[in-house]
Amino acid sequence: MTALHFLRRTLACCIGMAFVSTAQAAGGAHLVDDAGVEAPGVCHLETWVSHQRHTTGGVATLAPACTLTALPRVEFGASVEQAWGNESTTGFGPAVKVNLVPLETGLGIGIAGALTHNPRAGRTDAARIVLPVSLALHDGVLAHFNAGWLYERAGVRQHQHFAGTQMEVAIGHSLTLMGEVLKRQSGRTGTQLGLRWSAGRKDLDLDLLMGRRIDGQAGRTMTLGISLRR
Repeated sequence: MTALHFLRRTLACCIGMAFVSTAQAAGGAHLVDDAGVEAPGVCHLETWVSHQRHTTGGVATLAPACTLTALPRVEFGASVEQAWGNESTTGFGPAVKVNLVPLETGLGIGIAGALTHNPRAGRTDAARIVLPVSLALHDGVLAHFNAGWLYERAGVRQHQHFAGTQMEVAIGHSLTLMGEVLKRQSGRTGTQLGLRWSAGRKDLDLDLLMGRRIDGQAGRTMTLGISLRR
């Protein structure tokens, strides 16, 4: 796939047809989720495209979610996924995250779950339950820790445990550096490094990520993500 072809596909998917995978974290294109939920009364739309380098494969993602004012610690979401490469598949499903202890206390704790249904095959292809813990280490420095259970119908080991960690460091008024590592019970350790640019706004984030074995198997992956809040 040429760079121009990839850029066209990325822009098209980000604007109109991106999707979410339970193989990644519920919080956007990152491997590791945080313990927080969206602000009460606010909805967001997270969309991203991941492309596996040296192949024609990739995944496009769309994931809207809202936190109701009446339930300020519960985030309700939905997700759709389109993968292409050796085999083209589509999936969708619900997602929910509950904040048990707010990060404002210094130590945030949550629990999140999601599943992906394959409408063509009429079955559930993936599901996950994760316990995210977030720790405020310093001004502009956060650490996130995840532990959970993952089901993937296509995997050699369909039921498996996983754990991961992420460091989030503000390096400017609008830039945040993120580095993360995730290890599954089967497969090799996945890593991802990226930058988030907010342009000084609270309603828009742009993510550029470079990863390796983010699903435990694939080689290098490049991801472009956009998050909108309203």
